[in-house]
Amino acid sequence: MIIGITGNSGSGKSEISQILAKKINAKIINADVIVQELSEPKHIYYEKIIELFGTEILINNKLNKRKIADIIYTDKSKRNKLNELTYKYVVNEIKNRIKETTSKNIILDAPLLFESKLDKICDFTIAILAEKDIKLERICKRDNISLKTAKNRLAIQKTDEFYISKAKYIIRNNGKIEEIKLEEICTKIGTN
Repeated sequence: MIIGITGNSGSGKSEISQILAKKINAKIINADVIVQELSEPKHIYYEKIIELFGTEILINNKLNKRKIADIIYTDKSKRNKLNELTYKYVVNEIKNRIKETTSKNIILDAPLLFESKLDKICDFTIAILAEKDIKLERICKRDNISLKTAKNRLAIQKTDEFYISKAKYIIRNNGKIEEIKLEEICTKIGTN
């Protein structure tokens, strides 16, 4: 069974993924971790990113993720081109890892689950939502960025309504995880 978990930055996707993985003994495939791995020198994804942004995004031969973020959060065209690269290389890698895993249950933690069409390979999807102020606080703390930068990042992401219209389940993560909702999901998994 493949469970897709998605939501905005700062919603707590990874936290919920870990809790759910323990409850149902699932392997987590985290899209952000795969992006980090493929962003290392020697990978074609890394080379394509340099082709897109130029060598000014490099520091000691490594991608400067903060500089890339500053560009994509202000330049829609570059953001779309980076997303296309991500869909091509990262989605293929995710599908390969799913094929290779021996785990009966897989949790796919992917911020762009619907946009990349990875939801099509999931048995069901869960969107994690949180209040805007909570997401901003989490993003600032996690990424060590200013409130203004965090607001700019959130401004270009999908709305809660987008996730509500697409996902099978919604979990609100405003500090206290909805244990009841998680138990309901685990019960449904057990009956499939």
